[in-house]
Amino acid sequence: MSKIPLPLRVDDMTRFTRALSQQLGETSPSHLTLMNMVARAAGFQNVQHMRSASAAAQRLRNPSDDSIADARAVERALHQFDPQGKLLRWPSKRSVQTLALWALWAALPSDRSLSERAINEILDREHHFQDPATLRRTMISCGLLTRRNDGTDYRRIEQKPPIEARAVIQALTARRRTRLHTTVEQENA
Repeated sequence: MSKIPLPLRVDDMTRFTRALSQQLGETSPSHLTLMNMVARAAGFQNVQHMRSASAAAQRLRNPSDDSIADARAVERALHQFDPQGKLLRWPSKRSVQTLALWALWAALPSDRSLSERAINEILDREHHFQDPATLRRTMISCGLLTRRNDGTDYRRIEQKPPIEARAVIQALTARRRTRLHTTVEQENA
């Protein structure tokens, strides 16, 4: 006859081991020894291992709200773009450059190979200072873009942007939609 697993759920291990110790009476080991024995029976190395695994599981269930963007960094990056979402100038501060590059990264098509000419055309539409080579090279060095050694086959590297970059991308996406909508209206007029 096969055994049917019977689950055991214990809300407080300390209270459980105290009750177990009382049941064992004088033959009971110390409280800490008994807690370690229960933890090992549950598949852990010791009670500290069990405690850390429980804390990690709790963090995964309820992620802390570390995902709040630094509003000042987002604001600094957005000041580098015009009302239509085009990069006005190459930022002097590296952190602002990186956020600006993330915004340009978002304008590139995903999962598609592009020639150097095609990538330059996209970047030219997204900035005013006429230097797509600097943008391309910096995006490659920052791990946002890849290319073959012969300078062909550019591809956007798919990854999750940092929280500040996501805020910049979201703000600029709205600006770009307005620009594209205006362009379509002008072409239809």
